[in-house]
Amino acid sequence: MKNVTLPCALLVLASCNNSGDGMDFERMVNQARYEYYEPSEYFSDGRAMREPPEGTVPADRALGEPRVARGEEGGQYVETIPVPLSRATLEVGRSRFETMCAPCHGVLGDGVSVVAHNMTLRKPPSLVASPVTELPAGRVYQVIANGYGLMPSYGQELGVADRWAVVAYVRALQVHAGVPLDGLPAQVRQRALEELQ
Repeated sequence: MKNVTLPCALLVLASCNNSGDGMDFERMVNQARYEYYEPSEYFSDGRAMREPPEGTVPADRALGEPRVARGEEGGQYVETIPVPLSRATLEVGRSRFETMCAPCHGVLGDGVSVVAHNMTLRKPPSLVASPVTELPAGRVYQVIANGYGLMPSYGQELGVADRWAVVAYVRALQVHAGVPLDGLPAQVRQRALEELQ
């Protein structure tokens, strides 16, 4: 029995090595395939690229009300955040902002960070100063979803609700950055002065 086991084991191991040009269905290393737009004799229309089956939805298509799913309505960016806002929403926005946005835009959204300091081609803009403060909420949402300039898209990392939470948090940072100490209510101003000492 031992004499048969060793040759069988060697035969199995040898069959796993793919050194030829033939098809290897086990590992799919040398699998035949078509390039984009290459003709194909397998389909009656002669194309290798196929249309999605009828009734399917592309994975990257946002479903739902356009003002929420895309940040636009009637071909225009929405001016205000179209989802209910709460303290919990701002906490989610802060968490996602600090993870995804702060490395480049800074914890305060002012564009001051170690990463920004080392970006020589183009620095990330301040999110709490003009012109970003004048952008409608839908535009900020779309920049998060699709990227802009050197900033990549975060559409895969952040779902629709998280993107709006980040927009809400950016708006909160903008309000925070634009309120002078004298403009605070008396109790809040007193506490701020105590914290500064």
